[in-house]
Amino acid sequence: MPIFEADTTPGVWLPSPLAAGPFAGLQGGAIAGLLTAEIEAQAAERGWGTAISVFVSFLKPAPMVKLRTQIAPLRKDGRVCVIDNTMFTDDDDESCATARVTLIKERRAEAPDVPERPTEPVNPLDYPERKTPSFHGKPWMMDAMEARISDDVAWFRQTVPVVAGAQAGTLSSILGPADWAHGIARPLRNVLADPNPNLSVHQLRQPHSGWIGVRAHASWDTARGLGIGGGTLLDVRGEIGRVSMAVALIPFPKPKSEKV
Repeated sequence: MPIFEADTTPGVWLPSPLAAGPFAGLQGGAIAGLLTAEIEAQAAERGWGTAISVFVSFLKPAPMVKLRTQIAPLRKDGRVCVIDNTMFTDDDDESCATARVTLIKERRAEAPDVPERPTEPVNPLDYPERKTPSFHGKPWMMDAMEARISDDVAWFRQTVPVVAGAQAGTLSSILGPADWAHGIARPLRNVLADPNPNLSVHQLRQPHSGWIGVRAHASWDTARGLGIGGGTLLDVRGEIGRVSMAVALIPFPKPKSEKV
């Protein structure tokens, strides 16, 4: 069963429990993956090119209810196409999130090939597995992934697709792991929550396997309650892209057992 199940009505989706975030509402990486996967599917049919970057704005918490999406091309002709996709709850006209995807039609450049940086192949199975429970104790997006941690890279292999029939190696398939970047590199843990109101990912090439690595960094300004996160995205052979996001620092919620 995918993270989002397609309804009989086109553009309408039912999230599974694995779409949940650690607190309330849906996980940002799940939302970003769905919005981008829809654009990539239409791009394959309409010749819009390869999705190479996405900027997602999370406008308000998306609840665990039936959702609908609406695609709006900003530019669909020429070598570069720009396509928006917006998410709504099925009974509300106020949007929860919107994604803007840039696509480029591939064309060989008339220049010598740029040599890749030499890197040693990595086997994420050599590193210990990490299981992270949700704050609410229920299934969540992390349960749709296998996670392993090396000294400086967190490795993720998504075991449940965002939508049925999604092709591995597309931009949408790396957004789930990419959305963890700000959390992986927190300067303080279990002190402040750091939700990201946006997510920006650029993909240089498609990954060679299902493993996505995140070499993350994060910086906080607690005096202003703001921060940034980001990192380099990798596959087992080297760099495949970059991720960045803003974060808003807020008091860490108390567990249910501590609430009065």
